[in-house]
Amino acid sequence: MVETVYPGRILEASRISGRTAAEGKRSLSTKVLSRAPRRRVPEPVSKVRLDAEETLRLVLARLDDMKAEDTVTIDLNGKSSIADTMVVTTGRSNRHVGSLADSVLKGLHAAGMHDVRVEGMPHCDWVLIDAGDVIVHVFRPEVRTFYNLEKMWAAAGSERRAEGTAAYASV
Repeated sequence: MVETVYPGRILEASRISGRTAAEGKRSLSTKVLSRAPRRRVPEPVSKVRLDAEETLRLVLARLDDMKAEDTVTIDLNGKSSIADTMVVTTGRSNRHVGSLADSVLKGLHAAGMHDVRVEGMPHCDWVLIDAGDVIVHVFRPEVRTFYNLEKMWAAAGSERRAEGTAAYASV
């Protein structure tokens, strides 16, 4: 094995065995030293995943900070296995809907939830954020009245209007 020495760290390449270099049919393997610094992977902020209640509090706080309108939380326990809670809220315009969704995403990422799925960001008529146990729907007013998700998912008494970050459906 041919070895080239430079300051830094050594990288090894594999050798194709059975042929000589004179035949030109094999590549020589060399140890190459890289001068690039070693790349460190940052550790996650917390190794504990947020539970549904903490995720809901974070989402409601972010929506309240960004002036979301008509925020409703719907308890899905016993109704569906896709999530524990659904949050439905309204933004005044496409730009407001996009900034609400972006704020929620930044808050979830800062809390260590990196596996959040998002749909609808390019158009911002209806943005869906799937944070695992909590699903967030951010609508423009016209789109929200057209789809009327609250009527479809909420039974009598299981939906509540959120006032700030403290109120959510717990029926």
